[in-house]
Amino acid sequence: MTFAAVRTGSVQAPRTQAPPARVVITGVEPRVDCGRYAAKRIAGECVTVEADVLADGHDLVRAALLWRRAERDGGEWASAPMEPLGNDRFRGAFTPPAPGEYEFAVEGWVDRFGSWRRDLERRVSVGQSIGVDLRIGAAIVREATKEASRTGADTDARRLEEIATVLEGDGSEGERSVLAAGAEATALMDRWGPREGRARTEPLRIIADRVRARFGAWYELFPRSFGPDDRTHGTLRDVARLVPRLAGMGFDVLYLPPIHPIGRTFRKGRNNAERAEPGDVGSPWAIGGPEGGHTAVHPQLGTLEDFDALVAVCKEHGMEVALDLALQCSPDHPWVKEHPEWFRHRPDGTIQYAENPPKRYQDIYPLDFGCEGWRGLWEAVLGVVRFWCGHGVRIFRVDNPHTKPLALWEWLIAEVREEHPEAIFLSEAFTRPKVMKELAKLGFTQSYTYFTWRNTKRELEEYFTELTRTEMREYFRASLWPNTPDILHEHLQQGGRAACVERLILAATLGATYGIYGPPLETCDVRAREPGSEEYRNSEKYQLRHWDLDAEGTLGPLIARINRIRRENPALQRDDTLVFHRTESEDLICYSKSSPDLDNVIVCAVNLNPWREVWGTVELDMAALGMEAQEDRTYQMHDLLTDARYTWRGARNVVGLNPASSPAHIFRVRRRARSEHEFEYYL
Repeated sequence: MTFAAVRTGSVQAPRTQAPPARVVITGVEPRVDCGRYAAKRIAGECVTVEADVLADGHDLVRAALLWRRAERDGGEWASAPMEPLGNDRFRGAFTPPAPGEYEFAVEGWVDRFGSWRRDLERRVSVGQSIGVDLRIGAAIVREATKEASRTGADTDARRLEEIATVLEGDGSEGERSVLAAGAEATALMDRWGPREGRARTEPLRIIADRVRARFGAWYELFPRSFGPDDRTHGTLRDVARLVPRLAGMGFDVLYLPPIHPIGRTFRKGRNNAERAEPGDVGSPWAIGGPEGGHTAVHPQLGTLEDFDALVAVCKEHGMEVALDLALQCSPDHPWVKEHPEWFRHRPDGTIQYAENPPKRYQDIYPLDFGCEGWRGLWEAVLGVVRFWCGHGVRIFRVDNPHTKPLALWEWLIAEVREEHPEAIFLSEAFTRPKVMKELAKLGFTQSYTYFTWRNTKRELEEYFTELTRTEMREYFRASLWPNTPDILHEHLQQGGRAACVERLILAATLGATYGIYGPPLETCDVRAREPGSEEYRNSEKYQLRHWDLDAEGTLGPLIARINRIRRENPALQRDDTLVFHRTESEDLICYSKSSPDLDNVIVCAVNLNPWREVWGTVELDMAALGMEAQEDRTYQMHDLLTDARYTWRGARNVVGLNPASSPAHIFRVRRRARSEHEFEYYL
């Protein structure tokens, strides 16, 4: 910097009618990107807010938390005091009663009455005369009297006037000082006392979702594969008959890939062959045909009435239907003829099909969301979502949202949530980290993750620490999937059944929300199309399959047990208490989760090597489990997978896991021993 760059001349005071506020408020949490986006919470649960609230000098500072439902025309603020934590930090809390968007602010002020009373008590303690000080206090109380009168609180105003009269009266100084410090005066002055130098932050936002946004188990299937054999197209009615089984296994959400008519032009054949053979059913993501587009049901699946019946059956069994929202069209989609301006055209006049070189998807036309007619296109997409909301759908899994404008999603999700605050949107964006984060910030309720590609202990610990211990915890809700129709990781291909079990347990316990592409994982059919490919052999994306889910040896009973464990243990229904514990083996990972009050604590130990038995020492962080680190402390570890019970002593204990028989422990900690052989449940 040169001297010429330094501003010279006198500094002018701010040109305001009143002096600037003495109070400064900083460090407000939760806050995402300086308040640009809303933090995520759950309706009915406490939202904790903290802030630094400070002022010059030695006066006492007070703070209050304000909150209200975020409405376009505003609304009345509710208020609650914030407690001081020390070092100018304050904490308050509020509970959003129902799903929706809320806003909150922090207000701070100099507490003149509190500061006066503090100094008065100090003077009394050393025997100083306080006559003048009592008159000063009376003047402060009279200011509160005026405020109470102004708002019509006449009873409070009269009592405040009586207190002021006593403070400046002729009674003994001791009696008058006792009155000033009394509970009645304190309560009245808290309510009506002057708030000098008051400052308030700009409102910050909270999205309060229903519990399903944080906790749930999803099951994905292709309805057309649930006919009586692999030659007969399944229907929505066939799927409805499967719902009691899925509900009995503990699933909350039945997720269906696109159920719309499938285009015929450039239809893909089996195993993604570029040319379809007669009878090939094509990819459900090539949406649209003569029968209709995004608001139609594929005729071979059934009718809208059949879909409504499926929604009703799911509701009867405590489940919901999630639909795939894939914003793309086959060449036969009605929009291609009705709105050719919604698509990109090549120099030869043809419409540009989808590509991800070297892959080509001639059966799919991407929509051009930046075209001249973009407003009509955006409104049409909103119309699609509203249509399915009208048929009872409140959960949407959005296909490849990162390939559409980010502003589209921020607008669309806000519009839908204005009408249906209970709506849930899952972002299927396997893309660059910052794009995934931005999608979560701007409104997506849940997000797919990199879990599929995190297989070593170090990878898992680093990734889930980022998800749960950084700012991401405020806005990014992870949805963990061991497999999807598009992704069959080589770990599953090579590890077979043992790897399927390992990844299932990791997904269901590391994440409060998880899902499986059900039939292949249940049956451990994890064969790749060819070496190096993440595509399944004979993928359901391009052909009918027939699954015998009740055959001997499937993972169905294990999945049901895991889901029951999740439902019975609140610790597994959240991600913010995840703690990793040290192990001496790189093939052994150990972690715990707990309920906020430590009433329920779960410790998981998982063998990450599907090919060999692993033994190793686990060193528990005892404080994270709500126990003191005493070497001779005994407690019981109840394995909820096998019902076996083990007595552990201190922090360091040995674990052995065989991938063929017992690849993992899901322990519930039962910590209060009444005798050497009897344990009281740690409930």
